[in-house]
Amino acid sequence: MLIQPTPLEMPSPAFRFMLKGVDRAVRGASGPAALVDGVVGCLREVILDRDLLLASQKLPDPVRYRQHVLHVAEDGLYSIVSLVWLPTQETPVHDHVSWCVVGVHQGIERETSYRCDAGDGLTEMGQGLNPAGTVVGLLPPADIHKVANGGEGLAISLHVYGADLSRCGTSILRKYPAN
Repeated sequence: MLIQPTPLEMPSPAFRFMLKGVDRAVRGASGPAALVDGVVGCLREVILDRDLLLASQKLPDPVRYRQHVLHVAEDGLYSIVSLVWLPTQETPVHDHVSWCVVGVHQGIERETSYRCDAGDGLTEMGQGLNPAGTVVGLLPPADIHKVANGGEGLAISLHVYGADLSRCGTSILRKYPAN
């Protein structure tokens, strides 16, 4: 479900600062790895700022994790969303439509990474806990994972995707059967 801010809500100074940096990083990169590294740097500067997100951008859904679309570049080159997780909520195992940078703003996310084997089977590569302040980049095809709230409280993460999520609605390219 796409939740977009109302026109009366103004982004925080930290969000506007990050947005300028992300735009420069995306448009000025010499290649995919440099692009992801540049966006990682932008998120690291602000991810722990308490005022980064508006209250409406932190609202959970009682049934499943919730995505709030925070910004889509006018030309659709990238999108920024917040994902909000209550305890026990998780994604399916999935990959992405594009590169992605994730920063944990609040709480803890548990990530399980997978490798695709011959015949579309999956091998679990490992699990990790990403506490608030963690920022990581993902480049396809090494981007198959499952993400869950890894703590007992609310978890909130900021995601930057190289896709227009106002058009495609989700960053998930494929969902894989659970192992």
